[in-house]
Order: sequence, then C-alpha cells, then structure tokens
Amino acid sequence: MVLSKRLTAVSALVTEGNRLADIGTDHAFVPIFLVEAGRIPSAVAMDINKGPLERAQEHIRFHGLEEQVVTRLSDGLEALSEGEADSVLIAGMGGALTVRILERRPGLCHEVKELILQPQSEIASVRWYLEGAGWRIVQENMVREDGKYYQMIRSVPGSMTLSDAEAQFGPCLMQERSQVWTEYLLWRRQILERNLSRLAHAQGDRGEQRKMEIKALLEVLNKVLLLSS
Repeated sequence: MVLSKRLTAVSALVTEGNRLADIGTDHAFVPIFLVEAGRIPSAVAMDINKGPLERAQEHIRFHGLEEQVVTRLSDGLEALSEGEADSVLIAGMGGALTVRILERRPGLCHEVKELILQPQSEIASVRWYLEGAGWRIVQENMVREDGKYYQMIRSVPGSMTLSDAEAQFGPCLMQERSQVWTEYLLWRRQILERNLSRLAHAQGDRGEQRKMEIKALLEVLNKVLLLSS
C-alpha cells in the first residue's frame, strides 16, 4: 500500500512493535500499512461513523488482515479498553476536537506509551494541552502536500515546559529548522500580515483585541525566523 506524503510521515512516528489504536481511522490506511510492513503486530481501527468504518473493513478484508486489524465503532477513545494499545494515533482532525477526545480520557498517559497527533488546526492549543496533561513532546515532523502544511507530534508520558514560541511552532521543529518549516513560517507571516491589514480600520473592543493578538504572534514569529536565519 502506498500512502500519501502526510500519512507516510505520520506512520513513521509510530514506534515499531507497538499495538496501535487509530482514532478516526477512515479507510484504515495507516494500520494496514504498518501491519503489512511488519512495523506493528496489531491495530484497533476506530471511527465514530459507520460509513468510514465499513470502508475500513473492506480495505482490511482486501489485504487479508482481519485477524491483525480489528474495527470498532467508537466516539473518540470511548471503546478502547485500558491496556489494549501502546500507541494512540489521532490524525486529520481539528485541534479543538483532538483536545476534547483526549480530555475525555484523563490519565491516558498511564495507559499508553505514546500519542501520535496530527491536528489540522489550533496546533498550539494541542501542545499546551499536552504540557498540562502529563505528556512530553519528543519528536515532530512537518510536510507540505497539495499546497497545505501538516505538523505532526509524537509525545510520551512525562513533563515539559513550553515557551509561547514552542507552543506555536513546535519545540522539536524549532531545533531541527527544516526547509519546509522555514517555508511555513514565511507563509504564516504573510497570512498574519494580510489579516492585520484587513483589520486596520476595525473598530470596537473585538477588533482591537484581534489586532493585539496578531501583533503578538507576529512578534514571536519574527523572533523565531531571526533565530533560524
């Protein structure tokens, strides 16, 4: 099976030999890929919707992996039993939804060995959540595919203290300073500057608050860019 660039990068963060729980599995591409490659022994492919789960079951049967990859209808982590998985993967969801799924399973850091997260938005809030919930970010990656930037995080139980810059732009990504990450920062600055320009004549408390937020984020971003130059 050939995965997209994004899913290939996500799959690479799953520790070899771990049992996987894939939340919001959709087509079950990642569990199938990892089991076929011999990277993991088994997986639970979970989704809240019957349609995607049925498609996942079809793909699993096609690849002859019914014994290694089981499907389960589940709202987030609800149907995952303690001790059933070593790695939890949540990819392709918004950051707020990712956090809500994790918040509904407090103490997950005592149940599994790692979280692999690829939020589509509000990534800083996901990193802040991890800091407060007993997780430590140990690996990150970023890819660009079809004109979009995707950040992914691997975290393990532990403690960390994030700066504002690290929460926004990734503690590991800041250390590695890859070309795609630098391109992302420049793109993000353009977006923020454009938004600030549009708010130039905005009136009222809400408009002023938004301008202050953008200016503060731009200040952090420019400092990060300066350090990476």
